[in-house]
Amino acid sequence: MSSEARPVGGRLATRPFVTLAAIFAVAAALILWRLVAGLGATTALSDAYPWGLWIAFDVVTGTALACGGYAMAILVYVLNRGKYHPMVRSAILTSALGYTIAGLSVVLDIGRPWLAWKIPLFFWSWNLHSALLEVALCIMAYMVVLWIELSPAFLERIAEGKGPIAGISRKVLPFLEKALIWIIALGMLLPTMHQSSLGSLMLLTGPKLHPLWQTPILPLLFLVSCVAMGFAAVVFESALSSFFFRRKPETRMLSGLAGAVTPVLGAFFVLRIGDVIWRGQLGRAFQVSRFAAAFWVETALFVAALAMLLNRSKLGDLGHLFRTAMLIMLGGGLYRFNTYLVAYRPGDDVSYFPSVPEFTITLGLVALEILAYVTIVRVFPILSGTPRAAAER
Repeated sequence: MSSEARPVGGRLATRPFVTLAAIFAVAAALILWRLVAGLGATTALSDAYPWGLWIAFDVVTGTALACGGYAMAILVYVLNRGKYHPMVRSAILTSALGYTIAGLSVVLDIGRPWLAWKIPLFFWSWNLHSALLEVALCIMAYMVVLWIELSPAFLERIAEGKGPIAGISRKVLPFLEKALIWIIALGMLLPTMHQSSLGSLMLLTGPKLHPLWQTPILPLLFLVSCVAMGFAAVVFESALSSFFFRRKPETRMLSGLAGAVTPVLGAFFVLRIGDVIWRGQLGRAFQVSRFAAAFWVETALFVAALAMLLNRSKLGDLGHLFRTAMLIMLGGGLYRFNTYLVAYRPGDDVSYFPSVPEFTITLGLVALEILAYVTIVRVFPILSGTPRAAAER
């Protein structure tokens, strides 16, 4: 099997592609309406709930699911597992798209999005004690870093052509490949900072966050969970791409990733449950409440995922790996969603449920991410391996 990355090729305008494009078109119209009419007319946000679905799902959960590039960089460049290098480029693409969608969601969620450009440039106005500032700066910087890391794939494709642009690409490519080691190092620092800071943000809510989630180790839990979710997202993406693009699955590599995610997920589970017990809050998990129900659902997802990971005899089964990855993604995503929305209690007389435009725009942004992924892998050398038909000859 070849490990060289190649464009998938094929027709873009398939029926699923057109359907996703139609979903995004509806969302794009609502985005324009949000920009014209404002947050009050298009969302269910309030002074008590200054952020909702776009932050809890698109940013907090979405960036964790987009940490596949971060997780693979740790595995390949820190732990020196070079055999997984063929999977790095596809993981970086997923991360770049996920963080770009998260950045767009942040822009939609702030009151005056046309002033967002001032955040990185007006450094003399920075509040250096602000966790939110650190998150904003790191996410902006990491989004740029990810696209730079992915740029060799674009340059390789362009360099195959003729003309001045192809010539420039051939000259830039060697220089960029030498500089990538420094870009990769920066790309490992930035997620470490802002993923932990996403946990730090909820520390500031104090008693408004339910005790089952409010803990001094929130930054550590958010950091560890994003690594586990990143590995799971790589398995999820690889399995789906091999199915839809009819390529031979990298089952052996995915089995190795399952082995890598096991101690990470185990560490998160021990930290999560141990912290609740250490702080004397376990009794709250047995109260009849929506908080206890949410706690047990996310716990059950983690336990089920760990049980499947520890069943070593089935780690060579692609379906088993795919289901395990889904459980990890659901469990980690629910933990973060619970922390930012379900367990957040600003008052007994206020509540929040996303509006129809919020749901539709989120669905449209997910559709946009899939559209971009399919387009890029069809045109540029992202995925490694061979088509299934060629592998079976």
